[in-house]
Amino acid sequence: MSLTKTKGYQQVLAWLQKDDKKPFKFQEEAWSYYAKGYSGLVNAPTGFGKTFSLFLAVVIEGINLAEQKDKKKVKDRLQLIWITPLRSLAKDIARAMREVLAELELDWYVGVRNGDTSQAEKLQQKKSMPEILLITPESLHLLLAQKGSSTLFESLKCIVADEWHELLGSKRGVLVELAISRIKGLQKANKKQHLRVWGISATIGNIEEALDVIEPDTTAKRTIIKAKLSKKIIIKSILPDDIETLPWAGHLGLKLAYKLLPIIEKSKTTLIFINTRGQSEMWYQHLLNLEPELAGRIAIHHGSIDFELRNWIEDALHTGMLKAVIATSSLDLGVDFKPVDTVVQVGSPKGVARFLQRAGRSGHSPGETSKIYFLPTHALELVEAAAIKEAAKNNDIESREPVILVFDTLIQYLVTLAIGDGFDDKIIYEEVKNTHAFKMLLPEEWSWVMQFITFGGDSLTAYQEFKKVAKDEEDGLWKVKSRQIAMRHRLHIGTIVSDAMLKVKFLSGGYIGMVEEYFVSKIKAGDSFTLAGRILEFVQIKDMTVIVRKSKQKKAMSPSWLGGRLPLSSNLGTVLRKKYNEVLNKTHQEEELDIVYPLFLVQQERSHVPRNDELLIEMINNKEGFHLFAYPFEGRLVHEILAALVAYRLSKLLPITFSLAMNDYGFELLSDIEIPMDDAIAYEVFSPENLTEDISLSINSTEMARRKFRDIACISGLVFQGYPGKYVANKHLQSSAGLFFNVFSDYDKHNLLLRQAYDEVFYQQLEEPRLAAALHRIQQSTIVITHPTRFTPLSFPIKVDSLRANMSSEELEHRIERMKVEIFK
Repeated sequence: MSLTKTKGYQQVLAWLQKDDKKPFKFQEEAWSYYAKGYSGLVNAPTGFGKTFSLFLAVVIEGINLAEQKDKKKVKDRLQLIWITPLRSLAKDIARAMREVLAELELDWYVGVRNGDTSQAEKLQQKKSMPEILLITPESLHLLLAQKGSSTLFESLKCIVADEWHELLGSKRGVLVELAISRIKGLQKANKKQHLRVWGISATIGNIEEALDVIEPDTTAKRTIIKAKLSKKIIIKSILPDDIETLPWAGHLGLKLAYKLLPIIEKSKTTLIFINTRGQSEMWYQHLLNLEPELAGRIAIHHGSIDFELRNWIEDALHTGMLKAVIATSSLDLGVDFKPVDTVVQVGSPKGVARFLQRAGRSGHSPGETSKIYFLPTHALELVEAAAIKEAAKNNDIESREPVILVFDTLIQYLVTLAIGDGFDDKIIYEEVKNTHAFKMLLPEEWSWVMQFITFGGDSLTAYQEFKKVAKDEEDGLWKVKSRQIAMRHRLHIGTIVSDAMLKVKFLSGGYIGMVEEYFVSKIKAGDSFTLAGRILEFVQIKDMTVIVRKSKQKKAMSPSWLGGRLPLSSNLGTVLRKKYNEVLNKTHQEEELDIVYPLFLVQQERSHVPRNDELLIEMINNKEGFHLFAYPFEGRLVHEILAALVAYRLSKLLPITFSLAMNDYGFELLSDIEIPMDDAIAYEVFSPENLTEDISLSINSTEMARRKFRDIACISGLVFQGYPGKYVANKHLQSSAGLFFNVFSDYDKHNLLLRQAYDEVFYQQLEEPRLAAALHRIQQSTIVITHPTRFTPLSFPIKVDSLRANMSSEELEHRIERMKVEIFK
């Protein structure tokens, strides 16, 4: 029978028609392919109902199957697992799904399982699974760690990974891959139906690869469904009245904040995205100071705010109670807040996909227009605004590189299975090999991993605590027998390793949120700081909880959470280089470029404006010393390594030491002796030849790998992060991980976790492939060397960044003003 003639399809169609709606073509395609047993990936713009393309496919099938079966309820009813990267996303989708099921009069229950789910709810789910379970990757692994988990997925028809691009390029994505491989294996062993696996994404460049990762079985029926729809987006920059009124670098755009007030006033609800949590706290206070009448109508939302308060804010957004919410990436994805009609992005989002994702939070319905304002934090970000507009128009969206051969995650996964029902190593080896992440896993690497979880590898065999997994004599499965090991492991399932977070609580009772341990270690009793938009006075730490009272201070410091600045994406860097050509030759229509025109005139007069096919090097000599500024426009992370590489190669020409500074546009080398530089030297120091060897010599890759190893040691269970409320201090974790790093370096050089630490440094932190591509591009470009007598508009922001580390904000402001006077003499 054709799908359109089935009861399920007709019922869903009638429900849509009740509100004068009809399905989009891509939704009908998804329903049809799903009914035929396909797995796949749905790619559609934000706000057009991607969720319904797969949720309703499962509902249609559920209604049709109910027709054929008797009415007896099966205890384990699980039909659909919906994986979400964010807790706020799960809550929002669950609400939408429940409304639809109620209107369709389908007796299905929607459950949510993540870090915010109560223990009572989890126990209820254990007794009887809901038909639909919304879950994070970590909580899905916690399910696999339960005794009896092998029976949980017997009736499961489908797994959907929502916002798949967000998980794809991380170890959380590998958790998803491994969980899917196990559930498939369990169904195969029980001779159940073939599991369908789908991904959903609005913004991704490498869509075919994204499908290969989520469904690597090329013999399976697979498809990519792309909606032939475009979302209308209005992007408008908030421009300074005068270029001189704009801070040059890093004053967080606060001087333009007053221009937000009329935007907030005329909109129903405005979401204001800030790149870091610390800055979001600052913006909240600043907007309240500018407009006290916003009190009670403005809120702040980020991952370190207590979840009850976050829930209240999300509910208030849905009902339209709030006029504005300042948010970080905690509200980036998929969340459908109907009253939100305007979004503001403060500072460059550093990537096209992130910008479009955030724009889609407004006008989150078919046919509605998304409206996003870009508020620059310094003058040169206006060029980034123009670059983002062009990249968005051309749909030039970043790819997400999948993560492979992460042995820490594999080790954690195997111990997870061992504390559940146990595992057969031959079966699991084949399942793991069938994932994209581990398809290149060698038999000897598998043997090493098995030896590591059973004996601690070559160097830890003498220690009983590393003999975690043993073979059960009765059934021959590998299991964890120790209750303490099992409990410790369950506490730290996941791949996000952050610094120890301490809860913040009022002296009189009531939680506010969390701050990182390292921040608290720097403050003393009586100091004030902001959290969740409140000014708090630090009283003491008691039982690993930060006790505070309300502060009478008008100003306070903002907590700085590690994670900081986002690096410029490669896509955006390419468009940005192109935009620099267009400012002076007037081949543009963008008002942003007209505003920065005076700056570029100064840049051209003092030095040179680099073209698309040029690398500009500025040599400046002043009382501070000898400066070399170079501008590859490849992002902060690449420039950090490039600066060290160029410094090392120059030091081979003559003995010379440098201090380094960098931003997303370029980097600075500063020395107290003259830096040798001409065309021949420039092409030599920016050469891709001997790159890996020279990187190893130019940076302390061992020290970087040692720092990276801390996370690997936590994920693989080598070091224990502590119990809730009694987390191990960050410095103790670092020293414990460092001890293992030294032992493996000296006595176990073939240790795969050691190898992984160096791989992560080179391919993720150092972005060696991107660095190599940049150097190849520079070799094909013209290198322009200039000798300005003063700092230029391009060099000035880098100089300010280098000063910021050692100065208070007031000292910095005075120094910047003096430097600006010197530049414009």
